[in-house]
Order: sequence, then structure tokens, then C-alpha cells
Amino acid sequence: MTLTRLLPTLRRSIPDPIAPERWPAGTRVTTTDVIVGGFSMTRLAERDGTPLAHLAPTPTGRHDEQVRHRGVAVATVREVSAGAGLPLVAIDGESGPHRPDWAEARLIGRVSVAKVVTVSVRFAAGGCHALARLELPGDLVAGDLIAVPIEADRVTISDAVPQNPVQLVEPALRA
Repeated sequence: MTLTRLLPTLRRSIPDPIAPERWPAGTRVTTTDVIVGGFSMTRLAERDGTPLAHLAPTPTGRHDEQVRHRGVAVATVREVSAGAGLPLVAIDGESGPHRPDWAEARLIGRVSVAKVVTVSVRFAAGGCHALARLELPGDLVAGDLIAVPIEADRVTISDAVPQNPVQLVEPALRA
């Protein structure tokens, strides 16, 4: 249990901690943002819309091998409603080829001092996907941004590291 879980008002001054091994190397967090490789996930979402993914290759020293990549997916909350036992949160992404680490999901774009609750997620693209351990602040509203670390296999470094680093953002990718 962290201090920000015990006293949610502390989130105004200190960010919720992350498990660094689950996020891309060098990820930094603030009270309102996740920063990966110098890119603010909140600003990327504002600029490019959601859902989006920012992939960062795992350094291996070789440029021709298949490597595992870590990244961050960002989705927008479309609706929050009462579910059967748990709040139901609809996001604008869908379950895709990347594996999200839902235990590390976090609200970005604003500070919440609400108690953390367990929610179920429904992908706005269709279907229902319940996640028993997705924990987010209890005051989620439509328009909020959710960032979650993702992992992708079978992506070559040449595919993931284009000439222009801004191309690392894939707006069409579904979280």
C-alpha cells in the first residue's frame, strides 16, 4: 500500500509510484502525466487523439533481430456507468496485438484525489472485456485519459525506430 493510496490528497503533490520494470526504460511520472523518451503522453493524446501507442524498443545492440518492445497506450474514457458490482468504464480502444499491463493503468491529464476503486473495462469498439484488477480513481468521467504500459513482440528495430521519432506514435493502434 502506497502513501497516495492511503491518503489520496497527496496526489496533488507527489505522483503515484510506478513499477519501473513494467514501463519503458526511463519512464518518468508526474502528478498528471507519463513521460516516455521525453514525450508527454498527455500532449501526444492532445495532438494526435486517442487511442494511441508510443513504442520504445528494448535496447539489444543489434539492429536486425526481433526484439520485445515496451511502450505506453493511451485511451480516452468514453463513458462511466454502474455495472454489476463494479463501475463499468468504456474506453475508445479495443483489445489488440499488444499486451497491456492493466495493473499499472493510471489516470493522466488531471489530478484525482478520489479513492482508488476496481473497475471493469468495456472497449468502445465493441464487446465487453472485464478486468478484475484494473484500479483507477473513483471519480473517472468521460474525457479522462488512461495510460497503460504495453508490451509488443515480433517488431524489428527498423520497424520501431523510424527516421523521425515522432512516428513512434501510432494513432491507429488500438490499446
